[in-house]
Amino acid sequence: MRAVLLITSLLASGPLLAETITLEPSPVTEWKSVYGRVETRETVPARARIGGVVQSLSVSEGDTVTAGQEIAVIHDDKIAFQIAALDAQIESLQAQLATAETELERGQALVERGVATVQRLDQLRTNVDVVRGQISATEAQRNISVQQASEGRVFAPGDGLVLTVPVTLGAVILPGEAVATIGGGGFFLRLAVPERHAEALSEGAEIRITSAGEAESGRIAKLYPQISNGRVVADVEVEGLATAYVDARVLVELPVGERMALLVPAGAVTTRSGLDFVAVETAEGEAQRAVVLGEVVTKDGADLIEVLSGLNAGDKVVAP
Repeated sequence: MRAVLLITSLLASGPLLAETITLEPSPVTEWKSVYGRVETRETVPARARIGGVVQSLSVSEGDTVTAGQEIAVIHDDKIAFQIAALDAQIESLQAQLATAETELERGQALVERGVATVQRLDQLRTNVDVVRGQISATEAQRNISVQQASEGRVFAPGDGLVLTVPVTLGAVILPGEAVATIGGGGFFLRLAVPERHAEALSEGAEIRITSAGEAESGRIAKLYPQISNGRVVADVEVEGLATAYVDARVLVELPVGERMALLVPAGAVTTRSGLDFVAVETAEGEAQRAVVLGEVVTKDGADLIEVLSGLNAGDKVVAP
């Protein structure tokens, strides 16, 4: 209404040229106000691959991490004991191998002198092969234990922001438990719109956003096909979106349809004694009609005001 009062004062200050506009219904976009939440496109937990005690923890909520960055170390004493036991078995098997190889050499010498049989020599070769196979199997088991020990290091699954850290230093966790939750893939406004408006939404559609008392614009980047609890989920891209707090609620206005309305220029409306008037051209001359106004609509850079009652389609409005 301040714009209307300003134009009214200008009209009172001096004569202005006027034009006649024939009213015709014009399409007006219907906007629905909903709340969106600031969220990350991807929310991925960084999980422990082994169970044990949290030996080190290098991140906290709000930290920025990169893919592959070490964020925690899980230690399991049992793995170290397993490696020590396997090392002892390997040493024992290597001693058995040395004895078996010595017996094989002795058997070959006896066969050459005709003292031992070839059957006995084959048995000695088999003993050597069996011990070597046992050593290989034990070394493979040791490698598994060493790999399990290395899996105690927990890495960030991707670039992003640390949202939650549900564990503390010295805590005992099980395999598969989340050490931290990483939010990545960029920040978006996530909306949950009633499904009756689903047909009116489309990817790329412009929306209006009110954040920190300022009006901004954005566009619908993605519409998710699954309807959950009677609502359609959509992601909205906003340039310069405030990302200090994830899950912060922001007021959003969505275009959900169109309706026909009578629009007059803002300069055609005058206000006297709290009532709004519009000058119309009639057969008897210019007449002032009291009107009830609706919302202000901007089209092609001009401010137009919706007239709810007092005028009809085909009326000729006098506007400066």
